Parts: sequence; structure tokens; C-alpha cells
Amino acid sequence: MTLIVKPGFNGMTDADAIAYVNAVEAADGQLLEFGVGKAINDFVVGCKLDNTWSAIKASCILAGARTLAGALVPLAGTAPTNVGGLFVAGDYNRKTGLVGNGSTKYLNSNRPLNADPQNSHHLAVFVQVAGTGPGSNYAGASGAGAAPWNPETSIGFFTSGPFLYFNNRSGDATALVVYNQQAASGFIGTTRSISSSFSGRVAGSNYSQSTASSTPPATNLFVFARQRLGGPESPTNGRLAFYSIGESLDLALLDARITTLINAFAAAIP
Repeated sequence: MTLIVKPGFNGMTDADAIAYVNAVEAADGQLLEFGVGKAINDFVVGCKLDNTWSAIKASCILAGARTLAGALVPLAGTAPTNVGGLFVAGDYNRKTGLVGNGSTKYLNSNRPLNADPQNSHHLAVFVQVAGTGPGSNYAGASGAGAAPWNPETSIGFFTSGPFLYFNNRSGDATALVVYNQQAASGFIGTTRSISSSFSGRVAGSNYSQSTASSTPPATNLFVFARQRLGGPESPTNGRLAFYSIGESLDLALLDARITTLINAFAAAIP
């Protein structure tokens, strides 16, 4: 079944948004609601106005689509691999996204850590329901060396700490730690635009860590887990509605756009 959205239909005007919605609807086998399509269009247009769109190199909106297949259609870049086919239809909710099980389920983004410049890199997720730990990773990948596993990019948390942590071209020993945010929901992300430091964002606030970057390895980033030594480490049982990987960008601007999108889905989907 071929479904083609044309400019102006479903409130859509942007060519990239139209191409994405066409692909989602083909995977779903039916059209999206007017409000869902328009929300996606507004998100893409907004990111372009913010000058963040071109930095998004690998991304999925893990909500909005009618089916899991539709949710795994990439907004940008290569489609992720549902490793082992372990995510199933029952794990997906159109309004709230995709939930992990804290043990076996994760996505391979198929985006290598070294695909982006050493000093221009971001990783972000939208958490609908925080994982319960005691420690887990929302996304990331590390080098193959010994501890402190330098370098890596990751977002994770410890409930026993209790803290949320970020790495961006850095190792465990130089992570950015934000205390008492391990149960945070909403947008969580990290970005690096210079060699000497990187930033993290959670609960609407930005934090900075002075840590020199290291040359990233050719290791694919995972979502719902961090890749370490070729396999998943500490998968999360949290529920995610979005992820993005790519070059450096303004975290606050992306936060505002994706939060608006997820809220629009909640209003548009019956």
C-alpha cells in the first residue's frame, strides 16, 4: 500500500517532514491524524529556524506513528536495528513511546561515535518514564579499552548514587554528574562544541564539565543501553519517545522543540 502526502495536505509544507511522514505512513499502512502530521511538520520547520536541523544526523521519533515499524522509521540518518527483534508491538505506545525491559531490549542506532567531528557532537533522548535502575543507560557507546573506558558518549543514571551522568568524548572518570536527577523525565542531552569542555541538560537546566576531548572510536551508539566491548551495558527499563545523535547543537532549543512535539502528539492522538 503506497500512501503519498503532498505539500499542503495534513498541514504539511516542509519537504523533509513530508518525506518522513510518507515513510512512516508506508510502514504503518495508513495515514496519520492531521494533528500528528502537522506537529511533525512544525517540529522540522522549527528545528530549521533554530539552525539545529542540520546537526541531527541519526534520529527517531519513537512516538506518533501508529505502529512500532513506523516508530523505527528514521527522522534522519540510518534506521536503527531492533536487536534480536526483541522490541514488540506491546512495548510501543503512540503517545508515550517505546519501553525497555532493563535486560535484553535495545536499539543499535547504526551511528558510529566517530561519524561526527571530535569536538562537535551531541546525544539526546526524551524520557517519558524514567528507568528504575539501580543503574542504567539511556544511550551511548564507549571505546574498547580498559577502565575508565575512555572515550565515550553516554547518558545514564545511578539510583544508588543518586545521580544522572553524562559523557561526551570523555570517560567514566571525567563524567558530568548531576545529583538528584536520576528519576528525571523529559529532554536529557549532552553536547560538545569545543575541545576543553562539554555540556549536559536535564530538567530544563544546563550544566558544564571541563574535560578535554579524546579521539572517538568507530563504535556504534546504542539506545536503551550503552555499548561497551561490543555488547549492551546496563540496559534501561525506561520509556523513550525520541533520540538524536549528531553534531553539536543548542540543547535548550532542541528541548523546546521536542517537548512541544510530544505534547502535540498527546493532544492529537485519541
